[in-house]
Amino acid sequence: MVEGARSWLKDNATLVYFLIGQAIFIGGGAFSLTTYMTQLEARVSTLETRGSPHLNVVDSRLTVLESKTTDNKEAIDRIVGIMVKELHVSPTR
Repeated sequence: MVEGARSWLKDNATLVYFLIGQAIFIGGGAFSLTTYMTQLEARVSTLETRGSPHLNVVDSRLTVLESKTTDNKEAIDRIVGIMVKELHVSPTR
């Protein structure tokens, strides 16, 4: 049994080296990805804890955009209301 295994390893040494190399490569990739994800989570956690000066700018821009969106919706609703009244068309139709 042992002699057969040694014989097989000797005959297929290239395959065995390739598979070992592939396992090392995949393990290194998994380790690298895990390290990257851990560092990213640490950065996000730090930003959530301390806050960021850029978040205030983003919040103010979002507030402005929300108010513009509301104004535009009201204007569109007013235009549709006028057109429905003048064309004598039911809006549910």
